[in-house]
Amino acid sequence: MKRIQTYGCVFFIFEKTTQKLMNSNRFLFLILLISQFTFSQDFAKHVNPFIGTDGHGHTFPGATLPYGMVQLSPDTRVDGSWDGCSGYHYSDKIIYGFSHTHLNGTGCSDYGDIMLMPTMGESTFNPKEYSSEFRHINEKASAGFYAVKLDKHNIDVRLTSSTRVGFHEYTFNNAGEADIVMDLNHRDKLLYGEVNVVDDKTIEVFRRSEAWAKDQYIYARIEFNVPVKVSGYGNEKNEAKYFSGTKVVIKASKQVKKSEKILVKVALSPTSYEGAKLNMSEIKQWDFEKVKKDAEAAWNKELSKIEVTSKDKDKLAVFYTALYHTMMQPNIAEDLDGKYRGRDNKIHVADTFDYYSVFSLWDTFRGAHPLYTLIDKKRTADYINTFLKQYEQGGRLPVWELASNETDCMIGYHSVSVIADAMVKGIKGFDYEKAFEASKHSAMLDHLGLDAYKMNGFISMDDEHESVSKTVEYAYDDWCIAQMAAILGYSNDYAYFMKRSQSWKNIFDWETGFMRPKKNGGWDKPFDPREVNNNYTEGNSWQYSFFVPQDIQGLIAAHGGAEKFEAKLDEMFNSESKTTGREQVDVTGLIGQYAHGNEPSHHMAYLYNYVGKPEKTAAKVNYILDNFYKNTPDGLIGNEDCGQMSAWYVLSSIGVYQVTPGVSCFTITAPLFENVKVRLNDKNSAKLSLYDNPYKRKFVKPDLETLFDGYVNNYKEIIPAPVIQAESKAFKEKLNVSFDSFDKDVEYFYSINNSKFKMFDKELVLTESTKIKFYSSNGFEKTSDTISAEFFKKPNNYTINIKSKYNPQYHAGGSEGLLDGIFGSENWRKGDWQGYQNQDFECVIDRQASLPLSSISANFLQDQRSWILMPTQVEFYVSNDNVNFELIDTISNDVDPKIDKNVLKSFDCSKKVASARYVKVVAKNFGKLPYWHQGAGGDAFIFIDEITIK
Repeated sequence: MKRIQTYGCVFFIFEKTTQKLMNSNRFLFLILLISQFTFSQDFAKHVNPFIGTDGHGHTFPGATLPYGMVQLSPDTRVDGSWDGCSGYHYSDKIIYGFSHTHLNGTGCSDYGDIMLMPTMGESTFNPKEYSSEFRHINEKASAGFYAVKLDKHNIDVRLTSSTRVGFHEYTFNNAGEADIVMDLNHRDKLLYGEVNVVDDKTIEVFRRSEAWAKDQYIYARIEFNVPVKVSGYGNEKNEAKYFSGTKVVIKASKQVKKSEKILVKVALSPTSYEGAKLNMSEIKQWDFEKVKKDAEAAWNKELSKIEVTSKDKDKLAVFYTALYHTMMQPNIAEDLDGKYRGRDNKIHVADTFDYYSVFSLWDTFRGAHPLYTLIDKKRTADYINTFLKQYEQGGRLPVWELASNETDCMIGYHSVSVIADAMVKGIKGFDYEKAFEASKHSAMLDHLGLDAYKMNGFISMDDEHESVSKTVEYAYDDWCIAQMAAILGYSNDYAYFMKRSQSWKNIFDWETGFMRPKKNGGWDKPFDPREVNNNYTEGNSWQYSFFVPQDIQGLIAAHGGAEKFEAKLDEMFNSESKTTGREQVDVTGLIGQYAHGNEPSHHMAYLYNYVGKPEKTAAKVNYILDNFYKNTPDGLIGNEDCGQMSAWYVLSSIGVYQVTPGVSCFTITAPLFENVKVRLNDKNSAKLSLYDNPYKRKFVKPDLETLFDGYVNNYKEIIPAPVIQAESKAFKEKLNVSFDSFDKDVEYFYSINNSKFKMFDKELVLTESTKIKFYSSNGFEKTSDTISAEFFKKPNNYTINIKSKYNPQYHAGGSEGLLDGIFGSENWRKGDWQGYQNQDFECVIDRQASLPLSSISANFLQDQRSWILMPTQVEFYVSNDNVNFELIDTISNDVDPKIDKNVLKSFDCSKKVASARYVKVVAKNFGKLPYWHQGAGGDAFIFIDEITIK
């Protein structure tokens, strides 16, 4: 591997480089030295596993090895709360046990498998009784090691691990009966569990559970260094040596003397008891200190891949903890013989690669995987081979895979980014053709808005929630597939996916400079770029309007050039640090509307490099490095997200970042550290250092020609889809309709109710319900995609006065949206429902005259997972003077609030009334969420759309 640096970017070339770059004379500021590399330094001493365990970092402090199957750590949270996603939070005072699997910095809760808890004195199986208080003063954590004193019974706990085996050492400082409790019902839902007592030193455990990942399998072999007596409970079978069912808890007991130790080894396997027994061979003896030392050595070997120097111990702690966090996942998910549980839930053998799990790809494609291409090329190939096996066994590439389950969390198909980046960089060890086939397959499915995206060139609110974010992220992923096609020589595929990669242009509002949601062919209104709502994924328009990494030059041009683009970036960073709309816990670390605590913002500071303003990139990067990463438990400004938050720090602090995975160019800024060595292999390293220290942390002048080298593509530019302009989707008497486009030199063509297309030359006036299809053309056989819109003439001239106050995010187009004859679907996130929280719904409808009445119906939606519940009852009233109302019917709810799916229900009143002008509808709110709900104590929503009166 060679490293070639220019003013604006760094090319890490893995096999060969172009003569153009080799002949370049722009090798300023950074130098490359190849030197022998040794592993003598103790990098692990700088790691502080407590960083990120407080605040919203969601990390855990326990013992694990690089990319290990075991993450042996204390659990202080069993309630699935957001800040307890890893099982541990620094603010807590009680430990419930030490489980062997944990997630690093995720935003969803899972894992906590095979929990052991030492206690004393004929312990019960109640978590409140076997748990113990602890104090941080008695906690210690380092790379591969964790220790704590349990105050309740004065027990010292020390933990370490190998890759697949957790090692416990319990010191009982009091004499008496020592119990080691294992509760299979710990944290997530136990679908089935069993405990088989092999002998007085060995038990086997199987746990099948449901949480974020719906169907998880784990086997364990537990060995004690001394004989123990096992007793317990299983609600299916409860025998002396076998316990099973959906409620399983056991304890291993022994009479101990004061200061006696009990050692426990726990080997995990995703496949079988035999696999767990085989994996136990990783730790053959009972020497805790040796295992701890081996763990430290394993971490030192991995952490030595990047060497930085500093006199500031806190900076070294932050850097090496960040590097440590990037190496905690993905996790090896195969036994020592290569057997693994596939996405089809069958057992397979990985005979030519290592199989991994836990792919938080929406987060990690941005920075963590580009980092791996530099320091872990073998694992990068293994990750991609894992992707391809999951494609073969599960039907598509992983999105957010966990424990051989596809969670379908987050958006995009960002496996293709990892694949394209590896292919562009020449990383070998996987089948390029198979990878392209799998990538193309994932992009051609018809789910999650892809059908509309393929047909229209963008996703509308009418098609799918989070439409803006999905459109821009699909467009980037399609560009990645186009790069694969170019490498493999598939010109037609290249042209097709390059066209799709321009889809961002169809939702870019040229007048405001924002990526905006479209509804019914036009812009959704009202629009506030600060608003966090269901049109964006964990963010707002500010945080998504700069996500065009595949076409930065095009985005700059769309803003009107570099100066205007720079001004837009300035406006974002200098805006008020406050969002509107939904309270989004992920949106943290705000600098203006830039949100470093969540991944969509991570590349934005580097965009100044692309308009020739590296000093602004340096200033923003330096501020983030200095203020959002600290050597404290709350030292992360947002979720760690499986290493992405830390990968940003690692790359930025050594002076590089890959704005566009899929090109070999890393853009640069001045590094935080005076000297940096990046290990290329086990013998050689590349040393990056500044020629002149006074330039430290200022900036490196970019050469824009070189910076854009990796983006040069020959492709046919699209004409962006035109926008239809109309006051509303529904109207009473008539509606005026026209068209507009970013490109003013186009003509518009339209079709009414599937008639022949004709040129638009004057404003359309609709008087009946109408379906319009339309496109634009530049007159040179180049047209936009054809878009459709539907407009409805209202069934009556009723008006509505809503007494309640709907949540601004859930307005359904305003009050008239409840009478427009358009019914919301089960996907309430598309914006067709009105939402009312912590209040009853009440409205009065004016029929404009006293008329006979035969029926009234009101439609409601329930999605209890999102706090939306049916009203307890709906009351219908009538009046002729809007003062005195008569109750004519009360309909009680019969939908079970625990139903775990979206439900639509029409509350129907069939009481006939001779004459009534006014109709009042009152829906009673469910109230506080009950004890069984994840949001227990919170306020329920009522969601209503459409009231029909006949």
